[in-house]
Amino acid sequence: MTVRIHGRNMQVSDQMRSIAEERVKHAGRIFDDGGHVDVEFTEKQNPRQAEDRYRVEITSSAAGNIVRIEAEAAEERAALDAATDRYERQLRRLKERLIQRNRSGNKALNHSEDQSDEDKDRDAVIVRTKRFEMKPMTAEEAALQMEMLGHSFFFFLNGDSGKHSVVYHRRDGHVGLIEPE
Repeated sequence: MTVRIHGRNMQVSDQMRSIAEERVKHAGRIFDDGGHVDVEFTEKQNPRQAEDRYRVEITSSAAGNIVRIEAEAAEERAALDAATDRYERQLRRLKERLIQRNRSGNKALNHSEDQSDEDKDRDAVIVRTKRFEMKPMTAEEAALQMEMLGHSFFFFLNGDSGKHSVVYHRRDGHVGLIEPE
């Protein structure tokens, strides 16, 4: 497993690098696929956000799925601990779902009676389906439509490329665009 550790708006100390690498490798033992893991430390300079001053984001690929975790805390180590704990839980959950999917004959979701209530809460259940006509539009028009609807994302048919795309609100206040290759 290759672990890449870097900081945004801060320098990550050698001690914190070694702790982060050790914790991420320990959590990553669940999937021994030798993948790449990206760990990003971010420090917010705003003194009003002291309780969430440090943010740790862990991004990796496991069994063909992208796993992304983030945690915030007042201290660097606390944010790292919370993020690695969540990362390990997410990897365990992914592995359990893959095993369950293979055991149940490759069905997408298995809702057998012997599942515990906690497991049922974790499974994704589609509760509503929406269908609508997709008219070709530009990314700017889609962003405007998203704003008018008050949604955090908008799925549309890109008139420029002829492919389906998504515009979404980013945490930094800007709008992002996701396009297929």
